Amino acid sequence: MIERRLSRRDFILTAAAGGVIAEACASGQAKGFQPLVSAPVEEPGLKLGVASYSLRNFSREQAIEMTRSLGVKYINFKSVHLPYDASASEFTLARQQLAAAGLELVGGGMITFETDTDEGVRKYFDYAKAAGMPTIVCTCRPATLPRIEKFASEYNIKVAIHNHGPEDENFPSPYDALKAVKGMDARMGLCIDLGHTVRAGTDPVRAIVDAGPRVVDMHAKDLRDFKSAESQCVVGEGKIPIADVFRQLKAVGFKGWVNLEYEIEPDNPLPGMRQSFSYMRGALAGLDAARS
Repeated sequence: MIERRLSRRDFILTAAAGGVIAEACASGQAKGFQPLVSAPVEEPGLKLGVASYSLRNFSREQAIEMTRSLGVKYINFKSVHLPYDASASEFTLARQQLAAAGLELVGGGMITFETDTDEGVRKYFDYAKAAGMPTIVCTCRPATLPRIEKFASEYNIKVAIHNHGPEDENFPSPYDALKAVKGMDARMGLCIDLGHTVRAGTDPVRAIVDAGPRVVDMHAKDLRDFKSAESQCVVGEGKIPIADVFRQLKAVGFKGWVNLEYEIEPDNPLPGMRQSFSYMRGALAGLDAARS
C-alpha cells in the first residue's frame, strides 16, 4: 500500500474537518454550512468522487459537508439526498449548496427505469436535467434501452448502465451492458461496479479494455472474497487490483468519474472512506511516479 503523507497543516485541517462532521452527526442537525476546511484535491489523472449512497444515513447537508471533508470535488447523488419528486425550489437549493461547498454534481443514481413508456423514462431525464446531472447511472430491462437512448439524445445526458453481479437478471457483468448498447448513441455507456464485476467472474481490467469509450462511470469498492458481497472492505484491504484498474482507465483515456461507493459501516463511514481515498490517491501517485 502506498501511503499519502500529510503535512502538519493538512493534518490539522483534516482533524478539524473530522470534528465538524462528528459534531454534526452527533447532533443529527447540520443546519446550513460549516466553514470550508480544505480545498478539494486535484487527483493525478483520474477524477475521484463519492457515490452518495455511501452516506445514505445522513441528510443532504451532512453528505455534502462529509464529502467536502474528504477532499474530493465530485459527487453522485442517490435519491435519498435529492428526491425524484423534489420541488423546483429544492433543486435550486441543492445546486446552491453544492456550489457553496465547491462540489460538482456528476450524476444521479442508481436509477431504475421501471416502465418502458415515454412518461416513465422522461421523468428521470427531467429529474437529471433539473438537478444539473450530466449522467444517469441506471438499470432497466434491455428492451427499454432504445427508448432510453432516444431521451439520452434529446436531453444530451449520458447513460451509464450499472452491472449488479450474479443476482442481476439483466446486467450481471459489464459485458452484458456492453452487448446491450452496441451500435447505440455514444451517450449510452457503462458504469462498471468493481465489486459486482468480480463477483460475476469478470476481470474488471479486461472489461475496461474491451468497453473502451463506453465506460462512462465507475463505482469503486474492494472485496476480500470475490464471491461474497458481504466481504466488502476498505479499498486497498481486499483483492481487487485497484492500481491495475486505474492504469487501464488512464490508458483508454477515461474521462468520467471513479466514485467511491462505500456500502459498509453506514452509520460511521468516514474513517473507512478516508482510508479508501488515501489508498486510491497513493495508487495514482505510484502510477505517475512509475512513468517518470
